[in-house]
Amino acid sequence: MDPDAVAKAFVEHYYTTFDANRAGLANLYQDGSMLTFEGQKIQGSQSIVAKLTSLPFQQCQHSITTVDCQPSGAGGMLVFVSGTLQLAGEQHALKFSQILWHRIFIASTNRGLFALFRCFI
Repeated sequence: MDPDAVAKAFVEHYYTTFDANRAGLANLYQDGSMLTFEGQKIQGSQSIVAKLTSLPFQQCQHSITTVDCQPSGAGGMLVFVSGTLQLAGEQHALKFSQILWHRIFIASTNRGLFALFRCFI
């Protein structure tokens, strides 16, 4: 299993789900997962999804430009993502960048990939 390919597949799945059904991201987070959004630290799957679904836009489309991956401790992967976010009804896309850290569980859980930490920069 190529770690870069796994991380890139995770990023594609994450943003496709975000764009189509933000509530569907719940299974990609765990109770220990952390989201930092504009200085606010949000912990846990339910709290993170509540924040994401409360964002002031209903429809959006991410276009990923960069996915850079680096293995980290404890079997995790540090992933830097950048691109644009097109909001419905807006003429110009917004630029974004994110750092995701995820760990791949094969034997210890059947949930597969999940985002442990996510930080909007």
